Amino acid sequence: MNPATAAAHAAPSDQGEEVFDLFRRPQGRSRARPDERAVIDSARTSELTVNGKSAVVYRWGDGERPVLLVHGWESRASRYAKTIARLTELGYSPVAFDAPGHGEATGDSTTMIEYRDIIVELHRAHGDFEAVVGHSFGVTATYFALQHGVRTGRIVAISPVPDFAYLVDSFCTAARLSAEVNEELRGRIEREVYPGEADMWTRFSVFHGTAGAHIPLLVIHDENDGSVDPGQGVRLAEFFGARLVTTRRFGHLRILGAPQVVEEITEFVTAGATEPGRKTEVVAG
Repeated sequence: MNPATAAAHAAPSDQGEEVFDLFRRPQGRSRARPDERAVIDSARTSELTVNGKSAVVYRWGDGERPVLLVHGWESRASRYAKTIARLTELGYSPVAFDAPGHGEATGDSTTMIEYRDIIVELHRAHGDFEAVVGHSFGVTATYFALQHGVRTGRIVAISPVPDFAYLVDSFCTAARLSAEVNEELRGRIEREVYPGEADMWTRFSVFHGTAGAHIPLLVIHDENDGSVDPGQGVRLAEFFGARLVTTRRFGHLRILGAPQVVEEITEFVTAGATEPGRKTEVVAG
């Protein structure tokens, strides 16, 4: 769902078809970097089938105190390598996955439903999570999974996408697409990606339902995020009365590996709820 890619490639003559394809398929597969490889290689791996597609599941630790880490669109589990290493040191059991079309998984795309089904199955296998850490699209998927019985003691939302409607609208705005193309894209998503999912624009949202209303939440967002408006992190924190950590110069992806951010995540996971409403700034080194 890379708006820059869409803007560069979508021609007026076949804009609707090409935009739909660009939106629903990750543009380029993201693989583990050398500095992430040792953590990934130390995991116990398995495959999990959802909707005829295979996700890759990674597990560390002894199974006690499981913490689920949910990656975003065009991303992968290994981006959490530093957080995984730290949580393992502290005696937690991190669980992560590459969704279909991402990282080491097969396929060329995935959906919110498949993310949910993966999270639900991992919850069934590991029991209630001590915490769930989500990034970007992974935050939306986390809250959607809560609507379907997943339980966790706390949530960390990094660079959060608040709902699926925001994802479509920001994609179209960044690619300078018309309102007509936006409407066509929404229609094709409803018919071809999520058929039978009534009221998806309401349900695929962190603000829908009450499943996450009383779960302690930490929101982390970078003021230089070029993919998700930092105001969305503010919006999420204010809605849930959560603590907001604002960072600088990490952007949308580097934030996951920043030492200060890893420390904020692990402190929250280990200590639980902290003072709500308090804003903290973490400055890039």
